[in-house]
Amino acid sequence: MSYVPTIKKHYQEEVIPKMMEKFQYKSVMEVPKLTKIAVNRGVGGATQDKKLVDHALEELTMITGQKAVPTKARQSISNFKLREDVVIGAKVTLRHNMMYEFLDRFVNVALPRVRDFRGINDKSFDGRGNYSIGIKEQIIFPEINLDKVNAITGLDISFVTTAKTDVEALELLKLLGLPFKNQRNN
Repeated sequence: MSYVPTIKKHYQEEVIPKMMEKFQYKSVMEVPKLTKIAVNRGVGGATQDKKLVDHALEELTMITGQKAVPTKARQSISNFKLREDVVIGAKVTLRHNMMYEFLDRFVNVALPRVRDFRGINDKSFDGRGNYSIGIKEQIIFPEINLDKVNAITGLDISFVTTAKTDVEALELLKLLGLPFKNQRNN
């Protein structure tokens, strides 16, 4: 028998029946699911110091458990001293078991380490069922060694779902364990 992440098992056994009951889906295949989690990080001083990008790649790789890919500038912007095809950030796209493992660590380990944490905002949906959140400090992840951090920077995390509406996506992410601020009983 192969390994199944805890949150994936939770989705299959508890989330699907609750979503089917609440939204009156006719088939299990209609129930929205999480398809990928994209984690990315822009490096502001990348044009001056190339080592900052290397640190960003290394930290994202440690946080997600998957090798980070450098992102390049699409166009030149003279005011920012930016040239086309210069590396300015890092990104990771997580799917399948890696995605569920990251979600588990994010909800149960990283978010409780945020100072004065009272839940995440439920207003950051894009209208198509995808949710994005900005993290101010990468040090909330336990994989980051504080002694090796040269600067505290943020990162963006996007949760991509197959939900048709934001209401369905909000309910899905709530049931998967994301702690939203305005937990209304609908």
